[in-house]
Amino acid sequence: MSYGESPSLSSSSRLLRKAKYGEDVIVGVIDSGIWPESPSFDDSGYGPVPKRWKGVCQTGQAFNASNCNRSAAASTSNDDFAWRHLMAFTGCDDAEKLRSENITGKIMVCRAPEFKSNYPPTAQFSWASRAAIAGGAKGVIFEQYSTDVLDGQASCQGHLPCVVVDKETIYTILNSDSNVARISPAATMVGPQVASPRIATFSSRGPSAEFPSVLKPDIAAPGVSILAAKRDSYVLLSGTSMACPHVSAVVALLKSVHPDWSPAMIKSAIVTTASVTDRFGLPIQANSVQRKPADAFDMGGGLIAPDRAMDPGLVYDIQPEEYKSLDDRVDRLNLPSIAVPNLMYDSVTVSRTVTNVGPVEATYRAVVEAPAGVAMDVAPPVIAFERGGVRNATFKVTFVAKQRVQGGYAFGSLTWLDDAKRHSVRIPVAVRTVVRDFVADVSR
Repeated sequence: MSYGESPSLSSSSRLLRKAKYGEDVIVGVIDSGIWPESPSFDDSGYGPVPKRWKGVCQTGQAFNASNCNRSAAASTSNDDFAWRHLMAFTGCDDAEKLRSENITGKIMVCRAPEFKSNYPPTAQFSWASRAAIAGGAKGVIFEQYSTDVLDGQASCQGHLPCVVVDKETIYTILNSDSNVARISPAATMVGPQVASPRIATFSSRGPSAEFPSVLKPDIAAPGVSILAAKRDSYVLLSGTSMACPHVSAVVALLKSVHPDWSPAMIKSAIVTTASVTDRFGLPIQANSVQRKPADAFDMGGGLIAPDRAMDPGLVYDIQPEEYKSLDDRVDRLNLPSIAVPNLMYDSVTVSRTVTNVGPVEATYRAVVEAPAGVAMDVAPPVIAFERGGVRNATFKVTFVAKQRVQGGYAFGSLTWLDDAKRHSVRIPVAVRTVVRDFVADVSR
């Protein structure tokens, strides 16, 4: 459970062990349906249903009483393949052209288009694979750009090998003295060989149009080419629907470890301990037409780090009654993030309160990464907790535009570091400077 970090036997499953692998945790799933016949929902080895469970076995279409249990109210060859005759295309977004070419016995090489295409890479890959099958090609090599198309390789299954490579590999293939392409079956990579995480092109992006003072998204989690249950087997699927179960599982485990934590405290722990760098210390990247460093509108607090979320040090809590007294002023919520969509001539001050859930005696110091073109001040810059004292501390963050420019959003962060160097509590910050409130750059 160390997403994007170097796994180790000592740290990769601390949350799982501490939470007793989710023992006696009840998770409510709101979805369009599940596949109860999947081995993923086999309840072998489970203990009895927790006594506090008050539900019933609700039957429905294709879901009868026998599907209720204590879990839920393909081999490949190891041979390498080598073929001659590569046939290269610049972009595979012209289905008619693909069908008109003689590709019998050849390997199709699809390069990324020189100019922006009207069709996404997933559609191009689908056309290329179908044209290759229909035309009697021996395989497809597809230059992946801006998005992960691994899921689409199911269309090749049982027909011909299809591989997805990066720009550098395509260049090497097309400029090699050899005209032999060697394609090996896919393999699961673990440890230091695993690629660094990237934010998928399809992932939800901010800002929130309806509530711009609430920074969205909150967190990033694995959601590309996830092995998912379907009927009595498994398929690779991608989407935020794949990322959501990862976060839900972490929430359930945190609730098991900290049963007295509120939903807001759990959310805060996840957001403030997330990682914004990969295991090499480099910024997490975001896939787009041109890959770029991810910002808060790409990944919120960052990539979820389950083990660190177990001991966040400080949390931003919200009581249920606070939601009722907002009067549509959602900017007053004690969120683990700050978004200022309209910083004009005057300064803007935002208040936040942290609750100490770490050592009873602790001192935290503010580390500010101000958004470009904005002065950012935190008062007080130091907060201390003493034995027998209050567990809460309130601080204010003031923003002042350094220049009168109608700008887009700039990003920064506020991190509370304790003197013991055990806790780093980071929240993302997004600020947009506005000269005239009726003229705004709504782009990112």
